[in-house]
Amino acid sequence: MKKKTWIAALLFCLPLALNAQKFEGLAQTPPMGWNSWNKFACNIDENLIKTIADAMVESGLRDAGYVYLNLDDCWHGERDSLGFIQADPLKFPSGMKALGDYIHSKGLKFGIYSDAGRKTCGGRPGSFGHEYQDALQYAKWGVDYLKYDWCETEDINPVGAYNLMRDALRAAGRPILFSMCEWGHSKPWTWAKETGHMWRTTGDIFNCFDCVDQHPGWAAYGVLQILDMQNGLRQYAGPGHWNDPDMLEVGNGQSVNEDRAHFSMWSMLAAPLILGNDIRSMSQQTKDILMNKEVIAVNQDKLGIQGLKFAAEDGLEFWFKPLADNDWAFCVLNRSTTDKQYVIDWQKFNLYDEVSKRFTDFDSKVYTIRNLWTNQNEGDTKKVRPVTIPGHDVVMYRLSVAKKKK
Repeated sequence: MKKKTWIAALLFCLPLALNAQKFEGLAQTPPMGWNSWNKFACNIDENLIKTIADAMVESGLRDAGYVYLNLDDCWHGERDSLGFIQADPLKFPSGMKALGDYIHSKGLKFGIYSDAGRKTCGGRPGSFGHEYQDALQYAKWGVDYLKYDWCETEDINPVGAYNLMRDALRAAGRPILFSMCEWGHSKPWTWAKETGHMWRTTGDIFNCFDCVDQHPGWAAYGVLQILDMQNGLRQYAGPGHWNDPDMLEVGNGQSVNEDRAHFSMWSMLAAPLILGNDIRSMSQQTKDILMNKEVIAVNQDKLGIQGLKFAAEDGLEFWFKPLADNDWAFCVLNRSTTDKQYVIDWQKFNLYDEVSKRFTDFDSKVYTIRNLWTNQNEGDTKKVRPVTIPGHDVVMYRLSVAKKKK
C-alpha cells in the first residue's frame, strides 16, 4: 500500500510540472545565511549543525539577517527500497525532519544540498533520476533552501536538469529557494531567471584574497579573481534572481583588511551573503565586519541593483551602486598590498548608469558622505576628499542627497 501511495503522488505531480515555474516572492533581496562547506567540508553531523543554529541566534547573526542555515555535501545516506534519499544514520541519527524542526525552532530557515548528477561532489547519491522523489522528501522535511550542484553530470544538459528540479520543487508544493551551482559554464545568467533564485557565476571560491588554487582539470579562485569574473553580469541580477559569486570566506584566516574588502565588494555586488566560517568562535573583528548594519543595508537595498566598476587607476578601483531614495554606495578598492593616497574629486565621477537609468550628477547635486566602516559622517561632496586606502582594503561611503535648508 505504501508503495502505491508514493507512485500515486508522483503521477499526480506530473501534470503540475507541465506548467511549473519557480516559487515567486522568495529572495527579493540577496539571501543571507551560513553554509557548512567552506569550514567543515564533509565533517558535519547533527550536533555540529545544532550548535551552529544556537550560535546564529546567540551571536546576533540571525537578527542581523542571516536566516538560512544550509547543510552542504555529505549529509546523505542511502536511498530506501523505494528510491527515497535518507540521511546518514551515523551522522544524523535523529533524521532530517527533526533537524529541520530544531533549526526552525530557532527562527531560522533550513537549507540542504544535492546535485544534478549521478553523485554529489563528495561521492554521495545525486538527484539524477530521482528529482521528484527528492523534492517530495525535502518538502516533507521542511526544507527552505536547496543548493543544487553540478558534479558527475557528463552528457547532462544543464538547462534541462535545472528546469527539471525546479519543476519537481514546484510540484512538491513547498516554497524552496533554488540555488543553482552550475559554476557558470552554461552562462545561467542568460537563461535561468525563470528557473532559479540565484546561480553561481564562477567555480569555487578559495580562502585567499589574490591567488588561484589550480588542480588537474579545475581551479578554485581568490576573492579578486572572482570579483573580476563578475564583469558584464550586473544587468542579469535583480530581486528574485541573483548572480552568486560563491560564499564568503570572512573569518577563515585572511587579514582584517582583506575580510573587510571581501565583505564590502560582495555587498556592492548585491551578492548572496552566505557565511562559511565557524561562527561559534568568531573574533570581535569578524563579528564587526559581518554584522555591520550599514554595509548590510547596501547589500540588501530594495532596488536590488548590482554595483558597477566605473574606473581603475594605479591599483585602485572605483565602484558605484545605485540605492533607494536616490542614494549611492561608493567604494574604493585597493587591489595592491601597499597603502594608497588618493584625492577624490567628485566631478570626475559624473556618470550615467544604464541599469538604474540614473545620473550621479555631482556637478549639480550635493551629497552628504557617510563612512560605512567608521560609521561617521564626513561632510559632503562640495569639496575634494583626500583618503588613504590601506593595502587589500577599501573605503566605503553612502552618498545621500543633501537636504536643502529652509
